[in-house]
Amino acid sequence: MSRLFGTDGVRGLANGLLTAELALELAQAAAAVLGHDKISDGRRPTAVIARDPRASGEFIAAAVEAGLASSGVDVYDAGVLPTPAAAYLIADLNADFGVMISASHNPAPDNGIKFFARGGQKLADDAEDAIEAQLSKDKLRPLAGDVGRISRFADAEDRYIVHLLSTMPARLDGLKIVIDCANGAASGCSPQVFKDAGADVIVIGAEPDGLNINDGVGSTHMDQLKKAVVGHGADMGVAHDGDADRCLAIDHEGNEVDGDQIMAILAMALHAAGGLKDNVLVATVMSNLGLKLAMSAAGIRIEETAVGDRYVLEAMRKGGYSLGGEQSGHVIFNEYATTGDGVLTGLQLAAQVAATGKTLAELATQMTKMPQVLINVSDVDKSKVTLHDGLRSAVLAAEEQLGATGRVLLRPSGTEPLVRVMVEAADLSTAETVANDLAGAVQTHLALT
Repeated sequence: MSRLFGTDGVRGLANGLLTAELALELAQAAAAVLGHDKISDGRRPTAVIARDPRASGEFIAAAVEAGLASSGVDVYDAGVLPTPAAAYLIADLNADFGVMISASHNPAPDNGIKFFARGGQKLADDAEDAIEAQLSKDKLRPLAGDVGRISRFADAEDRYIVHLLSTMPARLDGLKIVIDCANGAASGCSPQVFKDAGADVIVIGAEPDGLNINDGVGSTHMDQLKKAVVGHGADMGVAHDGDADRCLAIDHEGNEVDGDQIMAILAMALHAAGGLKDNVLVATVMSNLGLKLAMSAAGIRIEETAVGDRYVLEAMRKGGYSLGGEQSGHVIFNEYATTGDGVLTGLQLAAQVAATGKTLAELATQMTKMPQVLINVSDVDKSKVTLHDGLRSAVLAAEEQLGATGRVLLRPSGTEPLVRVMVEAADLSTAETVANDLAGAVQTHLALT
């Protein structure tokens, strides 16, 4: 049987894989594992629960709350809030653990359940494995006054907004900013906090109806934001995904500013202020070569990890580093958050525009993006990517051809029989040629028989 937990909790089609019954049982299992210390001492653990505005989140949240309370956990229901808000509130309330119900950037029919440990930290693999193992064991059945109680966390959004405002190095007075909330979890708090920070705010994608999350809006669909920024003569635009743990941006000319460029801007600002721990930025192997070259020129070292914000977080915790993230817009500020926070990232980026007096377009030129080509090669034996001598020779030849201004990455997909071929080069034509050659080599050497 395959592992129930994926790279970011349990996620799947709501009422397909993710049923009310499974949500109830996962909550009961989590209560036994994550609340064990207090339960064994005869006390009731506490948990914070939040969700994005998907219609299915309503019944899944009800099932999770029932599972927790029936296991003796006091539940604080924060309602619709971003994933990073849930993580922050777990720490702020000193809760024993928490639950976020969201499928992030996935379409509305999907949903997910993600557990956080004390302090709003993501669970380690062994904790997830323990919850999965607990599913087949006896449930906790407290009686009478020992059952948990469910309370509305009335000031949850206000606490999160106050926290965000406390991180600001500069106010945003005089900036006109378009916010695209992806009809998701940040539809209420993101426009509000940008207004409170002084910006003139124009809002799109902030009318969630339970079914329109990520539908043609947000960080995976940037066209509407580009049109709105240019049409309103705004200084910049900020795009979130459904649970607002990501941030991408648009400059005043309508150009996209991705996660790598955002990290470059913020890392250089922290470095100049003496706030970048050990002069290190944590990024994944998929970050653009241009980020590495820009950081090297600025005296900043990149600590490289596997793809996935959990690996970025692990490296940041291990080294105590200040800043890390992914090209997709997951940016993590170790001082202020325990997970990627799209609202926080957008605020910090806008604050740099305000503080420097430069446009976002000017700030983004601190990094030159190298042309990048990605090809998915299907129907191959991905397990042999690093083993086949012929393929290794093809990679070495490509690296020699590209030299210091190019890069090759072959990466097996974690979920499909695919090998992802990524090539960066000084020009697009070269990147395309080398990528196609390597994709052909992968197909030739690793084809399934």
